[in-house]
Amino acid sequence: MVVAVVEAVAIVVLSGWGVVQLVTGQQTAVGVVLFLVLFGLAVAATLVGSARALWEGRRTGRAPVATWQLLQGATALAVLQATSAPAAWAVLVLSVVVFVLLLTRPVVAYTVDR
Repeated sequence: MVVAVVEAVAIVVLSGWGVVQLVTGQQTAVGVVLFLVLFGLAVAATLVGSARALWEGRRTGRAPVATWQLLQGATALAVLQATSAPAAWAVLVLSVVVFVLLLTRPVVAYTVDR
């Protein structure tokens, strides 16, 4: 739950950075930046809502968080194939850990429909 909120905060910060780059003229692809900012904010909102559902013990929060971890892990693998960025390793490990934790017996038992 906490990791999903931290990921959401990171996404919001990166979206803000995209807006700053657009305003300062460092980015000229306005449409691309706006799409990425809006997409990032939508993902962040979904992660926060899913974390809240998990906190309340509802199973509906597991699927969006698991899906995000799979997408994030796949992106980290693609980055690792292109470069040897240490941050990509951290993201990959985080994604795997969170995904596995979502599937553990205590989490599944806690997140039953209430």
